[in-house]
Parts: sequence; C-alpha cells; structure tokens
Amino acid sequence: MQAAVLHAPSDIRVEQVPVPEPGPGEALVRVAACGVCGSDVPRMLHAGAYHFPIICGHEFSGHVVRLGDRLAATGRVREGDLVTVPPLIPCHACGPCSQGNFSLCKDYGYFGSRRDGAYAQYVTVPDENLMVLPADLDPRAAAMLDPAAIALHALWRTRMRGGHRVAVVGAGPIGLFAVQWARIAGASEVLVIELNDQKAAMATEAGATHTATSAQAAAELAGDGYDVVIESAGVPATIDQAVSLVARHGEAVFIGIPHEPVVLPKSTFGSFLRREVTLHGAWNSFSAPFPGEEWRVAARSLASGDLAWKFMITHELGLDALPETMVNLGERSIFSSKVLFLPNELLPSEPAPGEHAPDEE
Repeated sequence: MQAAVLHAPSDIRVEQVPVPEPGPGEALVRVAACGVCGSDVPRMLHAGAYHFPIICGHEFSGHVVRLGDRLAATGRVREGDLVTVPPLIPCHACGPCSQGNFSLCKDYGYFGSRRDGAYAQYVTVPDENLMVLPADLDPRAAAMLDPAAIALHALWRTRMRGGHRVAVVGAGPIGLFAVQWARIAGASEVLVIELNDQKAAMATEAGATHTATSAQAAAELAGDGYDVVIESAGVPATIDQAVSLVARHGEAVFIGIPHEPVVLPKSTFGSFLRREVTLHGAWNSFSAPFPGEEWRVAARSLASGDLAWKFMITHELGLDALPETMVNLGERSIFSSKVLFLPNELLPSEPAPGEHAPDEE
C-alpha cells in the first residue's frame, strides 16, 4: 500500500509499505479521508514523534475491510461499515481512566504519534476505537469528527448557557465548530477574533454574529466582556487577549497548544484577578463511556446537518502531495482551513487486501 512515512523530522517519504495485519481484536480499515491537525505540522517538520519510522495522521474515517477473529465474533462491527476513529487508545488502568476521564489518561496510545496513523491506504484499529457511523454520512464529514468533538469538549468545560455572550479566538476548524456549538447552545452573540480576512469570512458562515480582525476591534466590541471565551489559536498574544476579554465571573477555556512561553502582562493578570475570572484547560475530547458523549453528539449533529463542515475544506489531495503540503503549511505559504488527504480516492482503484483484482482469474 502507499503511505506517507515520517523517518525523521522533515524527512517524509511517500512509499510502498506492507498492508498491516489486524490482530484478533482489531479491524483493517481502508482509509477514506484523513485531515491535517494543527499538531501534525510541527510533529512532522521539527518536533518529531515517539518513534521512527511512523505514519502520522489521526483525524480519519474509512471502511472496514477485514475483521480479526475475536472482533468478528462479537458482531458489533461488520465489513463495509463506515467508521471514524477516536485517536486516543486509553490504558484503562490509571486513575483518570478509572474515573472515566480518558482525555487525562497517563499511559495512552495515540494514532499518528505513538502508533501508525492514517496517512496511508490502510490502518489497523482496535475494537474500542471503531465508531460505526450511518452508511450515508459523507466520509469527509466523518473524518472531521475529532475537531468537532474537541470544540464541544471545550465548551462543556464551561457553564455556558442560553443568552450568554461568547467569543472565539481563532477561526481554524476547531474554532469554526466552537462557533456552531455556541449558537446551538443558545449564545446570544458570538464574536470571532481572526486576523485573516478569509478565515473571518468563514466564521461568519459558521454563524458568528460579529468578527474582529484586530485586538482593538475586539476590545471595542467586548464592552463589559464575554461570559465565555474559547481560545483555539494557541499563540501567546491570543491567550493574553482571551483572558482580557472575559467578563466579571466569566470563563475562558484554552484549546490551542502554544509552542513558546506564555506570559500574561501585569494589566491582564490584574484584570483576571479583579474580575474573578475562571480559566479552564481543555485537552482532547474523551469521556465515559469511551469515546464520550462529545463524539456521539458530534456524530449525530453532523449526520443531521446541524453542524456545517463542507465550507471548511480548502484542499482534497492525494498522498503524493503530502510532503510538499506539510512544508507549505509550516511556512504558511498557502491559505488553508481543513486540509484532507484521500489516500484511496485519488489513486487507481485496487482490490481490498485478500481480494482479487477484476482481471485476475
């Protein structure tokens, strides 16, 4: 099969590798779509993974093509099923896991960084990580369940309720889903702060009532502040901005992962103290029963059409384009929102493992 293999930071090779064999409790999945997460770019270009070589990619969907013996006996999953794959593999042995807080697992596996992921035609998936979806759901939407669930998990960390004013910092896919979740939950107003004009326009399409492309414009719109602020950019300046925009007794929740030190200026910290603001961290998207209500609610909302997703997709590419695309994303030399790789759709059709090609006897 074809796969984009990371041999070392910035050493990404699209090459032929063996199709993996599913274990007794696993399925072999033919990858339909795999999205680029913001964490993939630094991981593949300079930060590296936990071991090499490795196939990255953890936001994915596909169709089951083969079942391990033990999994087949359960009847829970069938060949041909459309599945999405929650990427965390909990240990079920640590304290957080025993409490159902799987996002906080101390000894987890993870597709694309600790085990092979889905920048490949096929991937093996444990039973617990196979989330069967309606057959008529677009596989591209199914591949976007992870960012949708992450945004919902973050919102659920707060006490947001109908009538609240909400601000979202950053209009990447997670931020765009956060806008929609806030509107679904009854927010009276949703401001999106995004420096890029094209992404700000996407925020309006997602349902934002206001957008601001500068800190000054955001401050002018804030008035006495927002009841809930969702920070999805992970940049020190936007983290500072998020804290400064919160109303008295309001809340800020942080999803974005910064890659440099974060220092709050004295004025921001003073405002945080005097307003008795609550700050929350949000990590991953998982709860009990695994993978969590975040995933089940997001799946239903995508299937029903309550969550819009197509407008976020800016690229649909084959694996051959992956190395160059990652460099472009790292350099920010192209405009992008959700980038999807379609490992099988943009290649000549081939039989699933174990099947014969049409012209074979």
